[in-house]
Amino acid sequence: MVTLVFCFSMSSKKERKPSKAQKAKQHEEEKERRVQEDEEAQLQAEREGQERLERERKELELERLELKHRERKQDELNELRHLLEENHYAVTKWRTDAVEKAKWERYMCCDGTPDPAVQQDINTYISLWRDDPEVNITPVLKQCNLALQLVEELEGLLRDVTDPQEGQKYQEALINLLELIHSKYHLTTEEILKRASANIDTETGNMQTVVKDCNITLCLWANLKKNPRFKGLNFKEVSLGFELPKQLAVSDIAVRILHTHYDHLSLLARMGHLKIHTSSQRSLAGGDEVPADIDLPEQGETKEDGDVKDDSETQQQRVDEEVQSIQGLEGRKRAASLQSRKNSPQPAEGQGSQIRTQMEVFGAERDLKSPSVQLTMMDGNERAQLVDLREYTPLGGVFYYNVFRLPPQTHQVNGWEIRQVLDTGLQVFPYPTEKSNLDDNEALTCPPIGVSVMLPESVVFFETPRVACWDAAGKQWRMDSITDVSYEDEEAKISFKMGSFQAFVLVQETYANFPFQSWELRPLGQDSAVFTVNGALIDLSIMIQGDQCMLQSEQEKGLSHLLGPANRTCCLRTDGPLRLCLCFLMEPVECQMWS
Repeated sequence: MVTLVFCFSMSSKKERKPSKAQKAKQHEEEKERRVQEDEEAQLQAEREGQERLERERKELELERLELKHRERKQDELNELRHLLEENHYAVTKWRTDAVEKAKWERYMCCDGTPDPAVQQDINTYISLWRDDPEVNITPVLKQCNLALQLVEELEGLLRDVTDPQEGQKYQEALINLLELIHSKYHLTTEEILKRASANIDTETGNMQTVVKDCNITLCLWANLKKNPRFKGLNFKEVSLGFELPKQLAVSDIAVRILHTHYDHLSLLARMGHLKIHTSSQRSLAGGDEVPADIDLPEQGETKEDGDVKDDSETQQQRVDEEVQSIQGLEGRKRAASLQSRKNSPQPAEGQGSQIRTQMEVFGAERDLKSPSVQLTMMDGNERAQLVDLREYTPLGGVFYYNVFRLPPQTHQVNGWEIRQVLDTGLQVFPYPTEKSNLDDNEALTCPPIGVSVMLPESVVFFETPRVACWDAAGKQWRMDSITDVSYEDEEAKISFKMGSFQAFVLVQETYANFPFQSWELRPLGQDSAVFTVNGALIDLSIMIQGDQCMLQSEQEKGLSHLLGPANRTCCLRTDGPLRLCLCFLMEPVECQMWS
């Protein structure tokens, strides 16, 4: 029993001890493993070296390509810069030559037309024309057409002016000319109405006349018969009409509809948005221009007793001239309010002139984003619906709708003509009558007045036009006083009613032709190209050759004055009719390229 246990122990010790062959085999395996690991490490190092070399090669190649691209880009930029410099020099030379040519032609014309760039000449012209006693319609319209040309030139000077002092001079001359033009229209209207009894219509017993010009259309009606059944009148030759309530039909009044084919009120509205403070700005349509930071007194309020500044007398003289102008005479109420406002002392900061050129006016208006610019608070916390001139575009000119007291008529006595002469001039008939002069029952008997207008043939309306009235106090177009609007598409006629006699205009959304489907500017040759716009509602092509262009379109309605052999070229000017068409199709920013 003891012997067996001993033998088993000896066998276990012999199995745990490896033999020499096993040791040699293990040593060989370890050696092979080390060799394999060395080979794998060498291969890995070779692969990493190759990858590093490839990466370095690619980086060098990329740097070489980038350097080559930068050199090519620099060459292209140098070429483009050289081309732009040549074009800039050519444009500058062309503009300089055009200005010099215009100056020379003006100098050689010798027709007495003043140079608007010379303040002394334009002031002399305004003073002489203001003192001119001529009131006959034909020579006055001829003089007004000349003044409108000067207004266009002044607008061009305002766009290009860089000196604020020069801009102030041009702006003052512009406002003075506009006031004087409307004052002359006012005087001719008074002269025609003085002889209304000598031009009675045999059918109606009243006087009605129409005067047409390239820039205006004047419609006058004098109520001589005072027929209580009279409802209204339509001037068929110009497709303008009006409707009157009974109290006006039996009153001694005259109605005037003055359609100016141009629009200068919108310019005042743009200036009002930007709060341009200048002593030269005065009213064009019955309001006054004062800085927005000055509290305006109520109507009838007089200045407090005390010291008055030295410039009050100068301001008073300006007010007296303003009250006597055409638009200042649109109402006793407005004139009294204007005079009381001017009599009030103004802060010093309101007296300083902060002038902006007209180019800044049109450029900066795109930056006006505040809702307070669009809306203003009215009595009873009602918001007036003001027209944003970035969203809407006035088209077709301005319609001045006025009612006046009929001047005294002549009487035949023993072969003599006797007429009462008044020194008050043509007076505005108050309508609606002031509430202070009426009882509660009478205050309710001032119904709105009606007017109907045929859309101008020289304007394209893509949608039903909207009507805006001029707010003289706020220097704004607004739509809240228009009621009972009806539009006849077949006749292109719009009718509506207003609470009072005001200037109005037809407006349309500026971006009605958006979005563009496509546009293309394709060169045709040296200084020649065609610009094609495919809009949402209408397609247009504009042929450009040098400084001339020609409009092409399949739609002739509203564009006939820009098409055809008689008007095949229109100069690329900011005040040209083609620019108005372009600005209606493109954004205001893009319109600057056509200036």
